[in-house]
Amino acid sequence: MNFFEQFQLQQTRRSFLGRAATGIGSMALTSLLQPLALAVGKPIAQKEPKWPGIVNPLHVPARAKRVIFLTMAGGPSHLETLDYKPELAKLSGQPMPESFTKGQQIAQLQGQKLTCLAPQHLFEKYGQSGQQISTVLPHIANIADDICIIRSLHTEQINHDPAQAFMNTGTSIAGRPSMGSWLLYGLGSECEDLPGFIVLVSSGGGQDQPIAARQWHSGFLPSRFQGVQFRSKGDAVLYVNRPNGVSADSQKDVIDTVNSLNRVFNDSIDDPEIATRISQYEMAFRMQTSVPGLMDISDEPAHILEMYGTKGGDGSFAANCLLARRLAERGVRFVQLYHRGWDHHGGVKNGVKTTAGLVDKASAALVTDLKNRGMLDDTLVVWGGEFGRTPMAQGDGRDHHIRGYSMWMAGGGIKGGISYGNTDELGYNAVENPVHVHDFHATMLQLLGIDHKQLTFRFQGRDFRLTDVGGNVVQTILS
Repeated sequence: MNFFEQFQLQQTRRSFLGRAATGIGSMALTSLLQPLALAVGKPIAQKEPKWPGIVNPLHVPARAKRVIFLTMAGGPSHLETLDYKPELAKLSGQPMPESFTKGQQIAQLQGQKLTCLAPQHLFEKYGQSGQQISTVLPHIANIADDICIIRSLHTEQINHDPAQAFMNTGTSIAGRPSMGSWLLYGLGSECEDLPGFIVLVSSGGGQDQPIAARQWHSGFLPSRFQGVQFRSKGDAVLYVNRPNGVSADSQKDVIDTVNSLNRVFNDSIDDPEIATRISQYEMAFRMQTSVPGLMDISDEPAHILEMYGTKGGDGSFAANCLLARRLAERGVRFVQLYHRGWDHHGGVKNGVKTTAGLVDKASAALVTDLKNRGMLDDTLVVWGGEFGRTPMAQGDGRDHHIRGYSMWMAGGGIKGGISYGNTDELGYNAVENPVHVHDFHATMLQLLGIDHKQLTFRFQGRDFRLTDVGGNVVQTILS
């Protein structure tokens, strides 16, 4: 079967009608823009255009250009980190008042005797703002005047994977785009030789809950908007290096040929996944040069390595934070760091101390480093998990808790040195200025210049958005 016969078989009625209707106009336009293209009969060299984003112009003035999300996977206890409850200390060992828990969704403690457990670490006031922060986070405490602590976050899913999906996609239903994918779809990326959405994972300090790749999936959006996992130990991206004996020129010839064939096929069926394949071939080729330079931290001064607490390349959260700053410098739109180790059903006192010790210094260093480089103003940094932990004891640990927990945000249009919202006196319910996960997403998008109600994608007859049918911007925390 010759090429023309294959081409005819690939033609669909829709693509034929579309090509027939536009063919004459396309030839006329081509003759105006490139007269020699028709005269000589040679194809014009093509390159897949950079995705500009559909929010162009921006809906509102942007305060941030990029996001670094420090995801504390497993559910860090707000009661040992960011939300001090002296009344809970007074009731420690006594039955949890039924008025708090009656009819409430509880994970593993359902049907068991519920006993109050005091905060296991001291809290102190820090900075000129006097924000109360646990003594297990001394470095984050030192940036108290740069961060906004939200103490009234609440979510809808009480188990890890669906709760992580809810934080990442705005729903627990599989197959929805992650927030990083929504941002790439809406804004595009400022970086041409690295993916616009990059994920890094570290672990240590407690039970490691698995992190499914669907947490950074593009869902029903074209797969060009999917997150790409990098590794901070060994090769950052597997198989990114050129095979032995293959030159850059010969590899480029192969890529150009494959992409030319893909473009011929795409012209006949107009499949966005083929366009993705073309752009990803080109991206992979450029990454062969950009990734080694990204991972080579020999240009980092000794005091920067000391500030983060890493020499790089060791797979630690600290190494990932340093890498996140380097990615931000290169224009990557959304960087998400996961640290697995916050699931403290038992031994919460020592567990929180150990895990906090692995993330505290580098988290603060990232904010400080960005600030010193003049990048914090347009970089939004977020620190938090998928839910909090119960005021009730689970042995010497705490169960999952969704009714009220804490996170902090810094830079990118966020007021520093403030606390927003509160849980009740025992840290159970968000009672003052509650912030739903949809509200957080709406606020994040607003900071990046996007009205969350206008960033939509039509799928299966419905317009979807990150905030589903909810979400309100938390205006009070915006600078």
